Amino acid sequence: MEPVWWIFAMLSCGIMTGGLVYFVMQSRMEVRLSRQREELAAAKASLSAQKRALRDSIHAVEESARMRAINEFLADIHIEERHYIREQKALFMNKKSVVRQERIFFRSLPLSNWIEQEMPYQEGMDLEQLASTMAVFAPGDLIEESEVRPRKMLTR
Repeated sequence: MEPVWWIFAMLSCGIMTGGLVYFVMQSRMEVRLSRQREELAAAKASLSAQKRALRDSIHAVEESARMRAINEFLADIHIEERHYIREQKALFMNKKSVVRQERIFFRSLPLSNWIEQEMPYQEGMDLEQLASTMAVFAPGDLIEESEVRPRKMLTR
C-alpha cells in the first residue's frame, strides 16, 4: 500500500506543479501581451501625430503655393496709360482739356478697353499731377482689392 501512496503523492505533486507552472506562464504571457498592446498604442499615437503634422505641413505648402501663384499673377497684371491735351476750337473760344486713357493688361493681353477721362486744362497747371489725379486704375487699388479682407457678420 505504501508504494501506491508514493505513486499517488508523486502524481498529485506533478499535477500541482503543472498547474502552478500553467498559472505562472499564463501570467507571464498576459504581462507580455499587455506590454505589446502598450507598444502598439504608443506606435498608433505616434503615427497619428505624424499624420496630423504631415497633413498640416501639406496644407501650409498648398497655401504658400496658392499665395505665390496669386502674387505671380498680380505681378503680371499692369496698367497701360497715356494722356494728352485735346484742343477744341469753337468760333472764338479755344477749349483745352487733358485726356487720360487707361487699360489693364495681363502680360501682353488687354483685359479691358481704353477707359477715357477728360478734365479741363488751364495754362500753367502741372500736366503730370493732373493726369495722376484722374487715374481710374490706380496700382495701389488693384493690390488692395486682391487682398483678403475680413468679413463682418451682420446681426439682426
